[in-house]
Amino acid sequence: MVTGGTVGELALTGGEPVLGELAPVSWPRTTDADRAAVLAVLDSNVLVSDRTTEETAVERLERSWAEYLGVRRCVGVSNGTTAIELALLAHGVGPGDEVVVPALTFVATAMAVVHVGATPVYADVHPTTFTMSADSLAAEITERTKAVVPVHLHGLSADLAAIDEVAGRHGLVVIEDAAQAQGARYRGVLSGASGHTATFSLQMTKNLPTCGEGGLVVTDDERVADRIVQMRQFGETIRADRPRRYVSHRLGFNAKLNNVQAAYTASQLERFDAYHAARRANVAAFLSRLDHLDGLTCPSEPDGYEHAWHILRFVVDFDRILPGVDTAAARNLLMRALRAEGLPATRYQMMPLPEQPALRPLARQTPASWPVTQDVVDRSFTLQQRHLPPDAGPLLQGFADVVEKVWSQLKVLQQLAEGADR
Repeated sequence: MVTGGTVGELALTGGEPVLGELAPVSWPRTTDADRAAVLAVLDSNVLVSDRTTEETAVERLERSWAEYLGVRRCVGVSNGTTAIELALLAHGVGPGDEVVVPALTFVATAMAVVHVGATPVYADVHPTTFTMSADSLAAEITERTKAVVPVHLHGLSADLAAIDEVAGRHGLVVIEDAAQAQGARYRGVLSGASGHTATFSLQMTKNLPTCGEGGLVVTDDERVADRIVQMRQFGETIRADRPRRYVSHRLGFNAKLNNVQAAYTASQLERFDAYHAARRANVAAFLSRLDHLDGLTCPSEPDGYEHAWHILRFVVDFDRILPGVDTAAARNLLMRALRAEGLPATRYQMMPLPEQPALRPLARQTPASWPVTQDVVDRSFTLQQRHLPPDAGPLLQGFADVVEKVWSQLKVLQQLAEGADR
């Protein structure tokens, strides 16, 4: 029987929580500079990006992000999912083609493939980086494979050298999904600056956000960029030296980024490096408090990588800390204990991507193709958004207090689990 009233008693069993209520989300941080940038667009009444008489806020953001990365072109679009779709189409991916994506990522990566008429095929991931395994990629390539979309998940780059080697042997297009990886580096190169076409999300939860939804595609290929510019505007060619002609040269979309969103992001970009540096310092101090805890594997930064720390994923050896307890029951109990103390632990992915109900009918593989992904999903929890602000250091130290307290009471959790089984 679990007894109460002891020092450090879990909030789950009636003790005082470390932090009280769950910390609210305070991201993005909107400053007076951001407000001024948005108001300037409203006052100008130039609200959409198809105006040709003057440079728009979208064009200014495109130029600024291309300069930041050191790439030739950047094209602003309506959101990160659309960015992947347009990049695939611009590279000629369509019906009859297969595109390899990781089995562990947000559903948009695979849905974008389906939306262009191609078929997603799923590669397993590395057990500690959570990004695409080059060996698994190689095993899934067929004569129909046209492209591979490695995802820089949680803010850590995929192993592009290994993926490029496989893709190069088979003549595959590589399109990087860097939606969560603004500011990340691989071998000293910023995500999106590798020479491949890459896509970013500006959704408000991202490290470089807008005030809603938005996306960017970057490339050194002028023809790819020009195709995307056409496709985001109904297939038209909009030129500054002539009126709009309303002639569609290819099938396109209404997929423009608007000037209010672009102005907000451009203002955020002025502080991006400072926020990135503060986040890295805060997260490093947080993880240093936890890396000694038995049975807990913290997110890490391999040699040659610079993590953007968009999401923090922790993997737990439940057989070690709660032996004999069903993994799902142990995970849920641990998350309840963490949340009761004030740490907003979430699962994020509830299942491997190909097992999403909307995608399951399209999968030609079986779950045996992604065992690592399944294991990661089963044994992990995540921390999202609360660590993104530059002043999140004290809150993260409070989260460390929570984890240490819960780990000091694992025997109590074991008793709770055993009681639930009776």
